[in-house]
Amino acid sequence: MAEAGTVPEKAASALRGFLRSEASGGIVLIAAALAAMIVANVPATSEGYFHFLHAETGPLINPKYGPMTMHIWINDGLMAIFFFLVGLEIKREFVDGRLATWERRRLPVVAAAAGMIAPAVIYLAVTHGRPDLQSGWAIPAATDIAFAIGVLALLGSRAPASLKLFLTTVAIVDDMGAVAIIALAYTSELSSLALGLAALTMGAMYVLNKSNVQRLTPYAVLAVLLWYFVFLSGVHATIAGVLAAFMIPITKSPGAPDDAASPLHRLEHGLEYWVAFLIVPLFGFANAGVSFQGMSPGILLNTLPLAIALGLFIGKQVGIFGIIFLAFHTKFAKTPGGSTWTQVYGVSLLAGIGFTMSLFIGGLAFPGNELLVDEVKIGVLAGSVLSAAAGYLVLRFAPSVPVEQQ
Repeated sequence: MAEAGTVPEKAASALRGFLRSEASGGIVLIAAALAAMIVANVPATSEGYFHFLHAETGPLINPKYGPMTMHIWINDGLMAIFFFLVGLEIKREFVDGRLATWERRRLPVVAAAAGMIAPAVIYLAVTHGRPDLQSGWAIPAATDIAFAIGVLALLGSRAPASLKLFLTTVAIVDDMGAVAIIALAYTSELSSLALGLAALTMGAMYVLNKSNVQRLTPYAVLAVLLWYFVFLSGVHATIAGVLAAFMIPITKSPGAPDDAASPLHRLEHGLEYWVAFLIVPLFGFANAGVSFQGMSPGILLNTLPLAIALGLFIGKQVGIFGIIFLAFHTKFAKTPGGSTWTQVYGVSLLAGIGFTMSLFIGGLAFPGNELLVDEVKIGVLAGSVLSAAAGYLVLRFAPSVPVEQQ
């Protein structure tokens, strides 16, 4: 039996291409975020940048949002495809991957849970006495897998493969938590009619699944309809991506990376590069741009940016490293195979990179409040950059004696 944290040959093969795309996509995402900050602060380009984001393109789908803009299309439309891929990964891992058994789930599940709870607690502690900021408690709870894997890629062989796979698994479970938070905590003014139509659409997809329909076209048409009804319902439209993904059939492939005929695997392979190299970087470019005009470095000490930065940098490492240490010493689970405690700590730091999901949740927490959204961006950028730099340095100079030999 493989040790906890080690990866069966099948799982390693299935994730090899994914990790490569995530690593390269993470580097592209970093470049996109830097480009956004530069463009937003150069006088010759800043006005055009913000005009592009808020340009009305139409049509009027939901009066709550007003006419569709480029920013809405990116955050509610293209990001639904990102969440669709997240849903496919979650389903694959639970049905036919490293999360298919409780033995494999134990450490990633408890690590992801602790890594979401601790940042939220720190955020709420820092914002105590500011009820107007309490709705942002989930902002530092998320981990950006593309950004984190991108940093790991820069380390090459200094980061054991087991740690890369462990971080990926934790991030997948983390994404499940983030999806649940978005659906439950950031939903209001529900339309019963739209929800009913969304449920009927999901029912049709379920019937297709159970009827063993393997062609992707019917699922794609129904997925677009599901997005439309969810967008009208008041639930955030990106949730439609995850729900649609759960309805896609999967063919189990024991002893092999995947099944070439499996609809889920075909979709996952077809989407992963578009998401990694276009959708997520475009989201980063559209959401990382914040004008620093009139701001001083002291803004980092404002309650909101400070709460987010501390939640990401302190909360993630305390939650994840602390629960791994406790799990190891209580024999609840083993550490990722072939890793040292310093390396485990370094990966816990990298989990504090919350860029994509944190910015996304920040927009939901303070809708229409540009001042607070800008402060969210500053806090997320500060916490993520600090986590990335600290995690890189710790892993760069970490010893190479595995935990089990210490």
